[in-house]
Amino acid sequence: MKTILVPTDFSEQATNALYLATQIAKKSGAKILIVNVIEGIRNFSFNTMGESNAAMGEEAFLVRKLVEKVNERMAQLVSDSMFDGVEVATEVEMGSPYESISRVIAGHSADLVVMGTVGMSGLEEVLIGSNTEKVVRHAKCPVITLKKKVSLEDIQNIVFATNLDSDQTAVIERLKVMQEMTGAKLHLVKVNTPNHFHTQHQMEDEFENYLAKHKLSNTSTNIYNEITEEDGILRFAEDLGPCMIAIGTHGRTGLLHLLSGSIAEDLVNHADKPVWTMSMKHAK
Repeated sequence: MKTILVPTDFSEQATNALYLATQIAKKSGAKILIVNVIEGIRNFSFNTMGESNAAMGEEAFLVRKLVEKVNERMAQLVSDSMFDGVEVATEVEMGSPYESISRVIAGHSADLVVMGTVGMSGLEEVLIGSNTEKVVRHAKCPVITLKKKVSLEDIQNIVFATNLDSDQTAVIERLKVMQEMTGAKLHLVKVNTPNHFHTQHQMEDEFENYLAKHKLSNTSTNIYNEITEEDGILRFAEDLGPCMIAIGTHGRTGLLHLLSGSIAEDLVNHADKPVWTMSMKHAK
C-alpha cells in the first residue's frame, strides 16, 4: 500500500477518517493524500505562484483568495501531531466532489480511500444520494467509510458479507491486506432471505468450497436468517459487537442501479460501524 486518499471538508466526520487513515499509514508505510474540493466554482488553472493562467477577472481573484484560505486550513490541519511520522500531501480541487475525487484517485493510483460520512435516509437518500455513495460505487480501489472515530486496534473482527456464488477473488485478496494489518478474525456471513432461501446443508457445502478456493484463515462461517440482506448484515454485526463490515459492490449505474439498488451503499448510509467496500467491477 503506497497512497491513502482522504477527502476532507474539515468536518468532524472527515477528521475521524483522517485519524483512522493515519493509523493505517503508520502500519503500512503509506503516504496520506488529503483532498479538499471547492464546490460550485468552475475550475481555474493556477501555477505554483498562485497566479491565474486565465484572464484575471474578479471571479479569478476571488477564487484565488478562496484557494489560499483552503490551503491555510490544510496547512493547519496537517500540523496536528497525529501525522507525526507519516508522509502527508494536500491537494485542492474545484468542481464536482465525486468527479474531483475520482480524478485524484486515478491520477495518484490510490490504494485506499478513507471517507467520513453522515449517512442519509428516507426521501433525501432516494432523491439525492451522496458523493460518498458514488465513490463507493465507482472507485477502482477499496473504500472505507465511517461516521464515528475508530482506532485500527478496535478492528478485531471483520464481517464479510458474501453470497458465496460470485467470483470475489480480487476483492478477497484486497480484504486480506486489511485482515493481516489488523490481525482481525474474518466472519463470513451469508444472509438467508425468504426470496433467496438455501438449506443449511447446501450453504455448509458452499462455505467449505469457498474457504478452500480463497485459502482463508482465521475465519468463521455464519448463516443468518433475515427478511433482507441489509438487515441481516447489520444485525449480525450488532450481535458481534465492535467490528468492520466488508462487502463487494457491483458498481451498477443507471436504470439497473435504480431498480436493484446497492446493499453496499445502504450499509454505508445506515451502519454505525466502519464499512469497507470494493467494486467487483474494477477488482482485477
